[in-house]
Amino acid sequence: MQLTHLDKKGNPNMVDVSSKDITLREAVARGKITMSAEAFKAVVENKVKKGPVLQTAIIAAIMGAKRTSELIPMCHPLYLTSVKCDIQENNDEKAFIVEVGAKSSGQTGVEMEALMGVNIGLLTIYDMVKAIDKSMVLSEIYLVEKSGGKSGYVRVNTPKP
Repeated sequence: MQLTHLDKKGNPNMVDVSSKDITLREAVARGKITMSAEAFKAVVENKVKKGPVLQTAIIAAIMGAKRTSELIPMCHPLYLTSVKCDIQENNDEKAFIVEVGAKSSGQTGVEMEALMGVNIGLLTIYDMVKAIDKSMVLSEIYLVEKSGGKSGYVRVNTPKP
């Protein structure tokens, strides 16, 4: 079996997608950050000294999705037509769920952009809140669904209990 990111000599290369059809590509990814009750309350009440945590995390998630190809070596630079981030509070778990959706009309998918957006959003929350709680946990980072290309729509994952 030939690995897609290695050439015939075993050297790394970026996959050639020039023969793929241009289609609308969409992906949604999700992740969670859990923290202490004190930290959760500070975020919800906008009392974190570094500023508005969730609004900053949304901007960071969008920026992260846009810069994915700069950080993942074999990722194609994409013209993203949309990146949206939503953050939900989970009071029972003292957690925030970050969800990022990305869209592009192109020849390769946007899964990495959605996943990168989630990770950067979560890391931004961590960075802004770490003075209150250094034991926060990032978890359940996964691709929810994707569409476009030859595989069409695929519901990919759900977290394991």
